Amino acid sequence: MKFILALIFLTGLLSCQQNQKPENKLKEDVTYLASDDLQGRETGTKGEALAANYIAERFEDLGIAPKGTSNYFQAFNFKPKTDPHAEVEYTVVNEDGSITGTNVIGFIDNKAEHTIVIGAHYDHLGYGSEGSLHRGETEIHNGADDNASGVAVMLNLASKLKGQNTNNNYMFIAFSGEEMGLLGSNYFTKNPTVPQEKINYMINMDMVGRLKPDSTLAVYGVGTTPFWKHTLSASNTKFKLVEKESGVGPSDHTSFYNIEVPVLHFFTGQHEDYHKPADDFEKLNYQGMADISDFIFSIVSELNDNRKLAFRKTKNESEDTPRFRVGLGVIPDYLYDGEGMRIDGISEEKPAQKAGLEKGDIVIQLGDSAVVDMTSYMKALSVFDKGDSTQVTVKRGDKNVNATIKF
Repeated sequence: MKFILALIFLTGLLSCQQNQKPENKLKEDVTYLASDDLQGRETGTKGEALAANYIAERFEDLGIAPKGTSNYFQAFNFKPKTDPHAEVEYTVVNEDGSITGTNVIGFIDNKAEHTIVIGAHYDHLGYGSEGSLHRGETEIHNGADDNASGVAVMLNLASKLKGQNTNNNYMFIAFSGEEMGLLGSNYFTKNPTVPQEKINYMINMDMVGRLKPDSTLAVYGVGTTPFWKHTLSASNTKFKLVEKESGVGPSDHTSFYNIEVPVLHFFTGQHEDYHKPADDFEKLNYQGMADISDFIFSIVSELNDNRKLAFRKTKNESEDTPRFRVGLGVIPDYLYDGEGMRIDGISEEKPAQKAGLEKGDIVIQLGDSAVVDMTSYMKALSVFDKGDSTQVTVKRGDKNVNATIKF
């Protein structure tokens, strides 16, 4: 009898262990990665090395196998570009003036034919290197949203996918060098640690930490395979999706699109702390991050029985972006899908602030041009030069407000 009771207890214990919920260390991961101790995680610095070691240790704790060229790590050396239009020059060894970046790669081997890549960059701007929008004394740019948030969601997904949806293998990559020009992802696609032709699709998270109350979530790359739109619709229960067709954008999914791998990129929007020291861990929406992780898990689950997804080229939307010589000094709300261009932030001492524009205003007229969306806003802006003045009309609540802008 005692033996039978012990057996029942053991069986119940094993069942509980098998049905344990995946861990949720989203806030813990972000808090460490975005701490001052890591000094902004700039590529090639001690702070980035600390972050890389932390991610590798998290993989190991989760039981995720290494898949770098040296344990979990894939190091690459490069010379910083002096010409912004030139290709980056990777080097074999550290030469004078070269920098070493390190991708961190974990792997779930389900003995499947194809592998899904789930990635997020972990580097940031250090004390405010090129790309910083901070004006003032030198400060650490902790990059909580950009992109400790994406790394934390990636680790959360790794905990969910262990032993689940086993018709694909899973590769988790924390990329280095994204802020310097997608260097880590570019290097990986040229030097993959699984056969390139076996990569099924790639999911990228970059700035997923500030989901707004209306749950608007941008998803880029939905045109890169015929499967995405149906899958997103079937998997979505919480989000107001803003879908973008193009597989090309300013994050690491672009490197995979360029080798003809279907991609999805998730993004919760720009904000006033972007590339500034104020992008800190306490400002993130951790429940929103958990919901995004659940959503991506549902997408992967929906496609678990599919074979390799067909790749489809998309139009590069950035090629149609007008070039302009002046700006209002605002942060547009890229997730706004109403008529006009909604302002999500105002920069100090810039034309918009001087004209009395406010966060939340919706620009509906600029000069002689009606503004109905982001593209028409940029086209309207492109006709002006420094020193020009024009009228702007914004919708503020139920009223239209006119102001004079001087560029």
